[in-house]
Amino acid sequence: MLKLVVQGFAVALFLHALLGVVFAADFNRLNIWPMPQSVSHGDQILYLSKTFELRTEGSKYLDPSGILKDGFSRLLNILQAAHVIDGNLPNFQQSVLLQGINVVISSPNDMLQYGIDESYKLSVPANGKPVYAHLEAQTVYGALHGLQTFSQLCHFNSTTRVLELHQVPWNIIDQPRFSYRGLLIDTSRHYQPLPMIKKVIDSMVYSKLNVLHWHIVDSQSFPLEIPSYPKLWNGAYSISERYTMADAAEIVSYAQRRGINVLAEIDVPGHALSWGTGYPALWPSKDCQQPLDVSNEFTFKVIDGILSDFSKIFKFKFIHLGGDEVDTSCWGLTPHVRSWLKKHGLNESEAYQYFVLRAQKIAISHGYDIINWEETFNNFGNKLSQRTVVHNWLGAGVAKRVVAAGLRCIVSNQDKWYLDHLDTMWPEFYMNEPLANITDLKQQKLVIGGEVCMWGEHIDGSDIEQTIWPRAAAAAERLWTPYDKLAKDPRKVTGRLAHFRCLLNQRGVAAAPLAGPGRVAPKEPGSCFTQ
Repeated sequence: MLKLVVQGFAVALFLHALLGVVFAADFNRLNIWPMPQSVSHGDQILYLSKTFELRTEGSKYLDPSGILKDGFSRLLNILQAAHVIDGNLPNFQQSVLLQGINVVISSPNDMLQYGIDESYKLSVPANGKPVYAHLEAQTVYGALHGLQTFSQLCHFNSTTRVLELHQVPWNIIDQPRFSYRGLLIDTSRHYQPLPMIKKVIDSMVYSKLNVLHWHIVDSQSFPLEIPSYPKLWNGAYSISERYTMADAAEIVSYAQRRGINVLAEIDVPGHALSWGTGYPALWPSKDCQQPLDVSNEFTFKVIDGILSDFSKIFKFKFIHLGGDEVDTSCWGLTPHVRSWLKKHGLNESEAYQYFVLRAQKIAISHGYDIINWEETFNNFGNKLSQRTVVHNWLGAGVAKRVVAAGLRCIVSNQDKWYLDHLDTMWPEFYMNEPLANITDLKQQKLVIGGEVCMWGEHIDGSDIEQTIWPRAAAAAERLWTPYDKLAKDPRKVTGRLAHFRCLLNQRGVAAAPLAGPGRVAPKEPGSCFTQ
């Protein structure tokens, strides 16, 4: 019965979009995604000058790394990608030409780290001599968000063949609701080539997500080079399906220049079968190969070596150590591990706790705070380091218990925010509330954000984009936009999200139609805006 109700809701949304929304000529609709904190606008039109330029008059930020300049170049590229801009602008009066954008950044520092100020203020006046848009931000990363919002205000007019700004003047004040707004990709179940990872990063920028959770390795494969233990990547599927440390550094740099942190994950002690391909001593035995051998000091030396190598590349505050779905029966079935357990007075459950806590200490020694999947909290939450962030995935109600215990939490409950669950449609992504049933303000602050998860069992380079988008964008607005500005009924944002999905298509992102489950194909000929 529930499935029929959900399917019926999808049909209703589809009909709503089909019958009630005509976007291409409707410039009165506020088509910004995610919705900013505060927006006001008028009803006039400006035309972008062919020499539209970046200015930084009054800015303390001198752009030593070229981050702002590159962001502006990307802005021009996405504005010009969909059409040939060949209109005859000199025929327009100078008073209606937008000459450029002046960006004023308060902080001279461009170090990207967790909790950085991502706020911005964007204004576009209706007239001036000359006319310039104005963007203010505390950091260059807030300015990058402002440029993304500006890009959504611009439209190509196929009659004049120029770029136009409608609804001028604009005044936008904006900042994120949550500091952690993540997307997980899984490169163990299927290898993702570097160009595709970069495409995912680019598409994250458009919806203002700011953490790429890279689930690098798992039981199936170990594709990453670890210089301290070079045989680990013997567990890769093939020689060509590997990442060098230089590749990893390139991904981190590429993301950082776009305001996105990369969260690296090694999942221990479970989900680690592939580790033993290169180092069989990590297996309890040849016949019982996971979880990792808790009784072997070599296991922890390898974890230390991995995290030492990671610390040179992955500069984000957090490291993800997994800790989920650990079946400890292998330890009890292996004679030498069983003997070790007896010697140390531990049962299998206590050994699981010992392993997780020891791995946490190793991560802390390398300067990291730790993220663990929720099983660690469910089993021994009061023993976890206070530097732990608990990653909820099994279901609702966990976040409330985590923050009541004084720990931080990230929400990814699988019934709502797992992208590989193709039957979970975008309205459910949109309505999933990280702070559900958490009323204490201090405890609310311990929920640092949320993450949608693109697990890779049935995902590779051929279908990852249309499985992520546009459902991830629905969650992105939940994580960015103030709670009181979020729609209480997802049908009220159908048109705006459909517009954003078409914008993703225009920018080369293979985002699927809204009408239907994840990765659905268009049902029939028609406008992008009605699918």
